[in-house]
Amino acid sequence: MSGTVERRVHGLRVVIDRDQCVGFGDCVKEAPEGFRLDEDTVAVFAAPEAVERERLLRACDACPVDAITVYDEEGRQIVP
Repeated sequence: MSGTVERRVHGLRVVIDRDQCVGFGDCVKEAPEGFRLDEDTVAVFAAPEAVERERLLRACDACPVDAITVYDEEGRQIVP
C-alpha cells in the first residue's frame, strides 16, 4: 500500500501520506488507539474515532516529517 489514505473523524479529514512517512511512530506514541505502524513500518489508521479530538490533533501534529495532514470541517488545513 502506498500513496495516501484518509478518514473522517470527529468532523475532521485526516490524511496520511504513506510515501512521506518514515516510520518514527510519534503518532503511535501519542495515540496508540488511533494509529499503528504496519509491516512496512509506515503509519496506518487503527481506530482514530476512539481518540479524543484534541489528542488526535496532537498525535497528527507530532509527525516530524508532516506526513499527516488534518483539515477542519470547512476544508481548511489545520495540521501541520
